[in-house]
Amino acid sequence: MLSALDLARRIEAGALTPAAVIDLCAQAIDAREAEIGAFVSLDLAGARRQAQVPGLAALPLRGLPVGVKDIFDTADFATEFGTPIYKGNRPRQDAALVALVRRAGGLVLGKTVTTELAFLHPAKTRNPHDPARSPGGSSSGSAAGVAAGMFPIAIGSQTGGSVIRPAAYCGVAGFKPSYRLLPTPGIKHFSVYLDTAGLFAASVADVAYAAAAITGRHLRVDHGEPAAPRIGLARTHVWGEASAAMQGAVESAAKAAAVAGARVSEPAWPPLLRDAFMAHPTIQDYEAYRTLAFEYDRHRDALSPILRGMLDKAAAITADDYDAARRTVKRARQALADLMADIDVLLTPSAPSAAPGPETTGPAIFNRLWTLMGTPCVNVPGLKDPAGLPLGVQIVGRFGRDHQALMGAQFLQQALADID
Repeated sequence: MLSALDLARRIEAGALTPAAVIDLCAQAIDAREAEIGAFVSLDLAGARRQAQVPGLAALPLRGLPVGVKDIFDTADFATEFGTPIYKGNRPRQDAALVALVRRAGGLVLGKTVTTELAFLHPAKTRNPHDPARSPGGSSSGSAAGVAAGMFPIAIGSQTGGSVIRPAAYCGVAGFKPSYRLLPTPGIKHFSVYLDTAGLFAASVADVAYAAAAITGRHLRVDHGEPAAPRIGLARTHVWGEASAAMQGAVESAAKAAAVAGARVSEPAWPPLLRDAFMAHPTIQDYEAYRTLAFEYDRHRDALSPILRGMLDKAAAITADDYDAARRTVKRARQALADLMADIDVLLTPSAPSAAPGPETTGPAIFNRLWTLMGTPCVNVPGLKDPAGLPLGVQIVGRFGRDHQALMGAQFLQQALADID
């Protein structure tokens, strides 16, 4: 993998150029793209031209290449949302987040594969650690491309678990920030109440650097050692759905953090958070039936059976059902704030297990509550199952405390490295 932070430092020092980084990406793409299938579209020649722009290396992203999930509008690439319904669709402008990436000095290398309309139907991308397995979804190409060294930074999005889960399966860092920390205008929405833009990179420090460079916020974690956090081990009510290897990974991470100086506790799980977990699909599906009204009403036969079936059922969700679910969420957010009054971050699985087979993108049962709560989440890579496949553990912070969440994730990644 390519470390965004290391590359940026070398460019800043004059030891490397943005054009040379493009060459590194091109080598990895040439070696692995045919097998992995991370891209929908790619323009290496265009990226090389952009890399020659004077002053690029002085901007926050230093001219680093970025992969963009194909649900974000791009003025210079087709944006097809993973469905033939939008074949050849050419937006006239960039999504806001893409424009910010360019403003910060990032070079859009290409559009990465998304599942159909960012739902569950698997796309062509395969897992770089084992091409017979899924990379997760819906941000499939973004996570796999970072893992395969095709670009150091990628943009994704999460409605249920579409940043954290593929990051876990592909063994990279994934950052789903607090709701709306990264702008979403110009994204193909699935559920406006839930959709959250996120980032992928090789490590926690890399993804924190990328987030800071794009937003201009104090989010970096590489300036000094992180303080030992107060960690709550969150087994949650779906803990039993995690594999033995995943449960062991989370417990090992908690022990490593404690050895490194963290104060680890296991808080009681509030019933309201279980209720909120159950409210997520009501909110998601009710909104999807409306945001995808054009596709469902005009192109229903072009939708995959899994998406068409979900929308068929979603038609029966009433406004009263939706409003009741929203009220549950409001109460649950207060319960979560109370739970974390004396806790800096929570530690929980990123996914039930290592990557499954390619027929599925995997369940989002360890992600969707946190998307609903709007809290920052970070997949911390570094652990593996007995077969050598990545197992991701997840750090969850309090809403709006994104730097604290990233610092907690950095602390944990360092603690895990110390026990290797």
